[in-house]
Amino acid sequence: MTVPSQTRQPAPSPASGGGLVHLRRAGVSVLVDGTDPGVPAVLHWGADLGPLTEPELADLGTALRRPARPGTPEGRPVGILPEHTYAWFGLPGLSGHRAGRDWSPRFRRTELRVRDDRDASAATIVVTATDEAARLDLVVELELDPAGLLRLRAELANPPDAEPYQLAGLLLGLPVPPQADELLDLTGRWCRERAPQRSPFTVGSRSRESRRGKPGLDASLLMMAGTAGFGFRSGEVWAVHLGWSGNHRLHAERTPDGEALLSAGELLLPGEIELAPGERYRTPWLYASYGQGLDEMSARYHAHLRRSARVGRRARPVVVNTWEAVYFDHDLDRLTALADAAAEIGAERFVLDDGWFLGRRDDRAGLGDWYVDPAVWPDGLHPLVAHVRGLGLEFGLWVEPEMVNPDSELARAHPEWILGTGGRLPRQARWQQVLDLTHPEAYEYVLGRLDALVREYGIGYLKWDHNRDLIDAGHQPSGRPGVHGQTLATYRLLDTLRERHPGLEIESCSSGGGRVDLGILERTDRVWGSDCIDALERQSIQRWTQLLLPPELIGSHVGSGRAHTTGRTHDLGFRAGTAFFGSFGIEWDLTAATPEQRRELAWWVTLYKRHRALLHGGTVVRVDHPDPALWVHGVVAADRSEAIMAIVATATGTTTNPGPVRLPGLDPDRRYLVRAVAPENAARGLPAPPAWTTGSGVRLSGRVLGHAGLQAPPLRPEQLLLVHLDGD
Repeated sequence: MTVPSQTRQPAPSPASGGGLVHLRRAGVSVLVDGTDPGVPAVLHWGADLGPLTEPELADLGTALRRPARPGTPEGRPVGILPEHTYAWFGLPGLSGHRAGRDWSPRFRRTELRVRDDRDASAATIVVTATDEAARLDLVVELELDPAGLLRLRAELANPPDAEPYQLAGLLLGLPVPPQADELLDLTGRWCRERAPQRSPFTVGSRSRESRRGKPGLDASLLMMAGTAGFGFRSGEVWAVHLGWSGNHRLHAERTPDGEALLSAGELLLPGEIELAPGERYRTPWLYASYGQGLDEMSARYHAHLRRSARVGRRARPVVVNTWEAVYFDHDLDRLTALADAAAEIGAERFVLDDGWFLGRRDDRAGLGDWYVDPAVWPDGLHPLVAHVRGLGLEFGLWVEPEMVNPDSELARAHPEWILGTGGRLPRQARWQQVLDLTHPEAYEYVLGRLDALVREYGIGYLKWDHNRDLIDAGHQPSGRPGVHGQTLATYRLLDTLRERHPGLEIESCSSGGGRVDLGILERTDRVWGSDCIDALERQSIQRWTQLLLPPELIGSHVGSGRAHTTGRTHDLGFRAGTAFFGSFGIEWDLTAATPEQRRELAWWVTLYKRHRALLHGGTVVRVDHPDPALWVHGVVAADRSEAIMAIVATATGTTTNPGPVRLPGLDPDRRYLVRAVAPENAARGLPAPPAWTTGSGVRLSGRVLGHAGLQAPPLRPEQLLLVHLDGD
């Protein structure tokens, strides 16, 4: 977003005593070099270096500074904003120009402010800098939070008396050491999000970009670098994430000079940001985490999200969503019967999915006409809402406010509200186009309709979908690119709606997990992990999505016995045990379930509620087991008094007897009562179950369980066993 800049002041002399700044939190140290008059560099980001005196800091700076490289102007370390002018030949932090000029700025620091005291929740550094020749001003903020998560952002300002500046990109970077010689990122597609891929971190660059107008189903979430073979509990890991819901770039680069950086920033389309005189551009936050293993790295993201959650956010309710139960076939009697069944098994929230608004009998028409369809609902949604609330359930509603079907009253009345360029409409996807929310009248229409629906029906929850990528996303009639503005307008829409309805909760859904980032999660209460609720696929999707998000933010539902998206069949225990480690829900026509299935599902709902505080407040742990067919994961209470683990067979094992599995993250000096708890009577179905799974369980110390472990049960493929550990 461009906003008016403050009046340009004469540049003061560089901050005196800037020197070296050492920030420490939760086992992480960040050493910032402010001795050079330019934008500071980070000399160390990683394991805690312990308390350092000023002389020790000075010696450490001397020890870590690189010598001058042959043939280069000076031996200056690469700054947080990598600059070409200092012989950085990699991806520059700032790209832009002023009518072909001022394309290689050299910023000089004017101030460096530090706040790092016991009363501060985060240690912060704020740097201001200017380039008098290029007439650009820069502010860089760096924060190390109580969990050891580092975040950075920058703001570039064009002074009031300067010519317009064409901004092409503004990225921030952090160094990683030579030991980080392997990269891990994620990719995916519809119904197979978050698939891991590893590669050597050699000389050269690796970029993961999104030009979809959102992160996308193939979004990496994180760019991770680590020591060779790093795992969940081993090796050192450095990772960056960009908290932005539009186009973006995650970048890893190693140069022949020995520099290695992880960087991230918004990916701007050509001509998308022009800073007029007096305007400025602020980057999204870059979130960076270091850890011993992926678990510790991801735990810092989890802690940040839990601390930044809306005040008083309550336990995640058990949801019944109607999509895979009825699809577009809305009928009051059928839906009230489904609500009755939902209440019977212990659900707490009932969400009416797609198909309730004007002309919406399939996905080819109606988007944009956000009025209850009287042909299906002659009395509005009131009879259904009253019935649902009478059962003690909350009521939620599906919407897709950023989209429009050409076959809709809205599109016919206001074609100028649709994003497009070149005097044409973009190619359709799912018979949809995208509303330009930067258009004031379009924005007010969408806000007005959502506000009216929430008020009329007292809606407490919106499932907010976004089912297509942005193509030719320009503002009409100019055709100028509009993804940046569209993203900010979506944020403003969400923020305004929540200001008007403080108790409203919102789920970010985007063809499943296509809009998962810390920008959207500042405004929403959970994400839909994937449109695929096949439990086997979900084991992987949730495993890797949880690198960024804690379990309570990932919607995970129990589907019917035969998966809607894959056709695969699973026992109810495997389906429910998979959904157990998320924001639990049901996506199944319960009226068609047998009485035995409903009783079993009710048992799982009760178990989930019993352990919900643990699942949604504890530390996620994952085991590096040598057999790729056997996965072990779980959650350990913050005080390590309790834990619940899942032993999962994703395929046939390498050996007949899988051998012991270690259970990490426990208090080594505490004794735990270890029992198999689910599926109900699970051990009875095992061929030759281990002795500990029967009877009253075993008592072992956390040290023993972490180093010797438990004999894994010989599970059949696509089965799991839940294990509860109760500390003395």
